[in-house]
Amino acid sequence: MRYVKLDRVRALKALRRPSSACSEGADEWHASLVNPEGDSYSRTQTIRNESDRLARILGATKRTNQYGDYLSLRCWCAEPPQYSPDLRALKLLMPEAPHEIADPEQWLFLDTETTGLAGGSGTYAFLVGIAWWEGGGLEIEQFFMREYSEERSLLLALRERIAEHPVLITFNGKSFDWPLLETRYRMSRKVSVPTPRAHLDFLHPARNLWRLRLGSVRLSELERHVLGWDRGADLLSGLIPQIYFDYLRGGPPERLVPVLNHNQMDLRGLAALSSRILSLLSDAENLGQDGLELFGVSRICEKRREHTRARKLYEKSIASVLPAETDRPARRSLALLAKREGDFELACELWKDALGNSRHGYEAYEQLAIYYERNARDPEQARQVVRQALDELRRAIQVGNIAPGPYREIKARFDRRMERLERKSKRPLLDALAAQSQA
Repeated sequence: MRYVKLDRVRALKALRRPSSACSEGADEWHASLVNPEGDSYSRTQTIRNESDRLARILGATKRTNQYGDYLSLRCWCAEPPQYSPDLRALKLLMPEAPHEIADPEQWLFLDTETTGLAGGSGTYAFLVGIAWWEGGGLEIEQFFMREYSEERSLLLALRERIAEHPVLITFNGKSFDWPLLETRYRMSRKVSVPTPRAHLDFLHPARNLWRLRLGSVRLSELERHVLGWDRGADLLSGLIPQIYFDYLRGGPPERLVPVLNHNQMDLRGLAALSSRILSLLSDAENLGQDGLELFGVSRICEKRREHTRARKLYEKSIASVLPAETDRPARRSLALLAKREGDFELACELWKDALGNSRHGYEAYEQLAIYYERNARDPEQARQVVRQALDELRRAIQVGNIAPGPYREIKARFDRRMERLERKSKRPLLDALAAQSQA
């Protein structure tokens, strides 16, 4: 799927229902907010005098509530299509969440554009984009404040939407968007802070699923590499605050068009990504595209104590041939789950394969020693494993393959275990001598 570039699109007005729908075709996924009239206006007018012009350029409507005016933009998009999530998959992300989270009509996607990326009490959310599932597609609404005095009216409008759709869906919203909005509500001293029924932040599962493969889990990168979408020309997020400041100083409102387009892209990308993540969590066995995705779902399942499913997915991810840096932690996790279930044959096989000069390698030595000492009741075999670990450490420090700090820490741990094993081996002899002396 591809976003259409800004110089090839029509006005957002054309997207309003009944004649307004973001195109269903792959090449018209992205709709522009540009005014088709292309009129030339003076840049010297004040913001108040240019408010009608701004509304025309954006295809927006001026709305009014008890706190004043703000601009509202609405459109409906057939792509991405509405998705009904599986409650089981949702519970993997939020175990204590209410059952309402499985009702897609309760969802409200949210993304903000702000006057600063660091947050803080001096940062405003001048554009709040929201979206919800409707009519099989995505209904998008964007609230824009033309000046700071319109903040209260914008916040009230958002509060009303949250009351209608109380399950909040964001991407990094728990860390940035929502805390910022809560601060703005409190500082308004008029509009009370809304209370969502639940808040799902899809940044965190995205990191589990794709960070190892992509490195970056920016939403635009996930769209390109996970969803197969291309935004085309898009605005860098770091430029957005300055564009708004320039507009407040009387700059041309046309520069705001890419800002609103960017916000709309984020909302649509978030909606599609949430569907992809929940589909994968629901049926990773059949929908996982590669071993790294399976590994990511395995980690989420293990975290939520779904150990049986996690083990199956770890086994499947390892069988798909993972990169070495991922294969090691996958085998470690699988070994620990096998140990938990009493499958020591598999656990020992995995530990023996992992032995070596690495964090996982020394952990494997330690786990083998524990098995021989506690489960196999073979302290001599446990001592041999500890000796091998100490020999490995000695070679590693001699050739500089391990830093002094980790060396001392790991060696101390194995020395303590060896002392304990030595005491255990002497105990039968001491008991026998004691028995002879008593006889």
